[in-house]
Amino acid sequence: MKKKKVLVAMSGGVDSSVAAALLKNDGYDVIGATMQVWPREAPDSERSCCSLSAVEDARKVTRKLNIPHYVLNFRNIFEEKVIGDFVSEYHSGRTPNPCIRCNEHIKFDALIKKADGLGIEMIATGHYARIEQRGSKFSLLKGIDPQKDQSYMLYVMNQASLGRTLFPNGDKTKKEIRKIARSFDLPVAEKAESQEICFVPEDNYGSFIEEFTNNETKPGPILDSRGNVLGTHKGIIHYTIGQRKGLGIPRPEPLYVIKIDPERNAIIVGGKNETLGTALEANGVHFISGKVPDGELEVTAKIRYNSKESKATVCPFNDSWARVRFSKPQNAITPGQSVVFYNGETVIGGGIINSKL
Repeated sequence: MKKKKVLVAMSGGVDSSVAAALLKNDGYDVIGATMQVWPREAPDSERSCCSLSAVEDARKVTRKLNIPHYVLNFRNIFEEKVIGDFVSEYHSGRTPNPCIRCNEHIKFDALIKKADGLGIEMIATGHYARIEQRGSKFSLLKGIDPQKDQSYMLYVMNQASLGRTLFPNGDKTKKEIRKIARSFDLPVAEKAESQEICFVPEDNYGSFIEEFTNNETKPGPILDSRGNVLGTHKGIIHYTIGQRKGLGIPRPEPLYVIKIDPERNAIIVGGKNETLGTALEANGVHFISGKVPDGELEVTAKIRYNSKESKATVCPFNDSWARVRFSKPQNAITPGQSVVFYNGETVIGGGIINSKL
């Protein structure tokens, strides 16, 4: 019996290339798709998944695999949903995660709609995560490689998108993926990983935002928690909660950014202990099951991609707001970042941090 057609999001990197190779090897009718999302000149970096060279790398892989390859124009929606939000959040004193926005609005919304238009039933990506089906319900699980697990970035998925998606790499380690790439003789087998935000050259967020908004930033005061002026900052877009470097304030004890106040155009700094918090409020809260818990929910949670999970209690207010209380103090709870909830290997859901409580 012939397997389903699958549209594979191919960034030109080794992970998505191996995903396509594995699916073809498993009998799927594979079509490669590279999403053209940059609204202006593409970043010219081999470490960016959105560079022009990335398109050519993806094309080389599809030729090697002898599968069709499309370049899909998602420029407008990417600028609106991802870049626009990124810039707006930084101007609001928050620190967004554009990769999560991209997953929500581009990979698991716009790409699925494009698949529908092409008459393709499934999509696939190179993410290190797993999907489990029990009856009619789908669960999102961590990838088995703890160093590469990307489930944090995928908490925005729902039952519909999980039912349409394949993650061929989720049950493999990065080392195994490299080995598979070599076994298929893929031209990207030794390619370095993409580590930049795809639309921000050299990871220079401040310069990108200034250019995007025609330098709509201005200096302001750096204050301590009692309101004393300690110095001058170069624009709130250049700072994030927990930041220590670049403050330019000589003190015997290190100072850290503990709050960003866009209304006063001020950065508030304090000691290490002032960066800690045991509770937060989140909005845009989403539960993968599609059902909001009736009461409090005991979970483990993490407040950024690279942080460790910690025991926590989630108290939903309604279908989009929740309070999260941690059993241990968390460092640098940052508005704009996501808090993600787990039950063991299973992702329960998550939301966007609105404030530290």
